[in-house]
Amino acid sequence: MKGRLDDLIEIIRPVASLDELSQSIARLRDLLDIDHIVYHAVNASGGQFAALTYPDPWVTEYLDRGYQRTDPVVRGCMQTFHPVDWKTLDWSSRGARDFLGEAMAAGVGNQGVSVPIRGPGGQFALFTANHRCDDDTWARYSGTHLSRLILLAHFVHQKALEVQAGAPPPLARLSPRETDALTLLARGKSRAQAADELVISEHTLRVYIEAARDKLGALNTTHAVACALHGGLIVI
Repeated sequence: MKGRLDDLIEIIRPVASLDELSQSIARLRDLLDIDHIVYHAVNASGGQFAALTYPDPWVTEYLDRGYQRTDPVVRGCMQTFHPVDWKTLDWSSRGARDFLGEAMAAGVGNQGVSVPIRGPGGQFALFTANHRCDDDTWARYSGTHLSRLILLAHFVHQKALEVQAGAPPPLARLSPRETDALTLLARGKSRAQAADELVISEHTLRVYIEAARDKLGALNTTHAVACALHGGLIVI
């Protein structure tokens, strides 16, 4: 990865339209030092938006052949709330193997991690980092950068929601302790480490985090950190 997390976030922060978001995805890919990034969202009414760096011929073939209905990555991510490394998916069927072979022939990497993001009313999005390399290289990359990819996924999703709504939501006001808690988590600290640094119990830390989540309207802690970063409420 060529850029720090705050470098990546600063690419997304000034985006003011879906077109600009699509353009920024290529810059993120370059700083992440991988082959492709895909962000695809479906809102509660079925409307879709995608920003991605896959080759256009593959995107066309994917849509024309309805692969979204059988794609093992999509199917796997629909069944979990956690990031999915492609190596953990079931590629044993001939159809799945043929699909992956066609994708790789079209320029898609053999490795990937996809972050599912869910919202109210059936909203669903996927953020995927994709690369062509051997298993050991990918294991080192994803092991080192997974937490950043998860946070970046939620940040991109938050920006997509904002530009589709046409205006940024009003900024919440966090207390100093709520700000400190989210800042430490954004810097990669565990809850135990954050509690130690703030000289409080993990239970008290949880109270601050939950209060911040409520103020930010966040679905989970990662979403809360992304919202706080997006609104400039915390700095890393």
